[in-house]
Amino acid sequence: MKEIISTNQAPAAIGPYSQGVAVQGRTVYVSGQLPIDPATGNFAGDTIEAQTEQSLKNVQAILKQSGMEMSDVAKTTVLLKDIADFAAMNAVYAKFFTENCPARAAFQVAALPKDALVEIEAIAAK
Repeated sequence: MKEIISTNQAPAAIGPYSQGVAVQGRTVYVSGQLPIDPATGNFAGDTIEAQTEQSLKNVQAILKQSGMEMSDVAKTTVLLKDIADFAAMNAVYAKFFTENCPARAAFQVAALPKDALVEIEAIAAK
């Protein structure tokens, strides 16, 4: 079970994420997911939008296998090759998390495996 933590004593969330999330019960840690299409073994595309969508679909598939859904995600970390892609990534991300959004960190890194544009990890609890 997850509980959304929100206070006006800290800055409000400026995107599809929560200030904090408390969890109890079973927890699943999803390793960072690259935008690899499992059917082809290749990247789903070469745009940040296509790669973000595939990374999140991969997270979703792993959660489903564990009996969880995207709504059970308490925390994500988004690694970007270029922080300038943040807004475009965020628009796709917002389609997967529509309410009671998880806590999130997003930042630029020097490089990602296979020269991906994005990698996303998640922690879910039920």
